[in-house]
Amino acid sequence: MAIWTVTPNLEHMAEASKNTAVSHMGIEYLEIGDDYVKGRMPVDQRTVQPFGILHGGSSVLLAETLGSMAANCCLKDKNTVAVGLDINANHIRPVTGGWVYGTARAQHIGSTTQVWEIRLENEQGKLTCISRLTMAVTKRPG
Repeated sequence: MAIWTVTPNLEHMAEASKNTAVSHMGIEYLEIGDDYVKGRMPVDQRTVQPFGILHGGSSVLLAETLGSMAANCCLKDKNTVAVGLDINANHIRPVTGGWVYGTARAQHIGSTTQVWEIRLENEQGKLTCISRLTMAVTKRPG
């Protein structure tokens, strides 16, 4: 059974992300399931740190992007918006090239908070980072 209150759409997500950190980092939305959103990010000059491995901040940006987009498709009140309240990330193994893939899945969807787990994996399917994102659900501005 799908968790969405607003059906997520890959094209709408990509359009909303134009000219933002998301597009500048090369993040792409790949797949939407009944309870998850998947995306990927290149490991290149935009996303690595000076030692040539994926920057932890880049991993967090991918995690928050996927979790945030998903969270806003699960709102119970159309006059609210989900915004990041807290995020943590454990970096498990380095990535030096190719792509890193992320999957965001809800752990809790409430009327005032949501908690999402985002797993990042390398091209071989090995875990590179695990992140937990807490979203605050608040009144939509304006």
